[in-house]
Amino acid sequence: MADAALSSLLAESSIRLDSHAADRLDAVRQCGQALLEAGAVDESYIDAMLQREQSVSTFVGEGVAIPHGTLAGKEAVKQDALVVLRFPGGVDWDGNDVRVCVGIAAAGGGHIALLSQLAEILLDPAKAEQLRSATQVQQVYDLLTPEDD
Repeated sequence: MADAALSSLLAESSIRLDSHAADRLDAVRQCGQALLEAGAVDESYIDAMLQREQSVSTFVGEGVAIPHGTLAGKEAVKQDALVVLRFPGGVDWDGNDVRVCVGIAAAGGGHIALLSQLAEILLDPAKAEQLRSATQVQQVYDLLTPEDD
């Protein structure tokens, strides 16, 4: 079973490296808005993302959070997609400092494969640091493209 490369699900316009958020719910809302603008979801998916965040934090460590919708929000997904928002000033995420949000929209079980690919990057502190400090869209693409292609 071939997983879609993370980079193939990410439109250039969906990588925003200079975002600012008042708090984690604002950051989640911005991720949802970016998925909406990418044509990946209906507006109701943003509410599903906020519901998920209010029940379970999507903070995963290394200054990264991965907001995504609830199971009920899947009907609002038009196509699998990712967005990457970098918050250089940081966002207080229940006491954790988040610099990067990777918003995920996935129908079916697609998000499981995406999460495992993301986890590989985040488990490598050097790669996670590169993601947090990326200032060029291409740097983000390079990090999200498997090296063994």
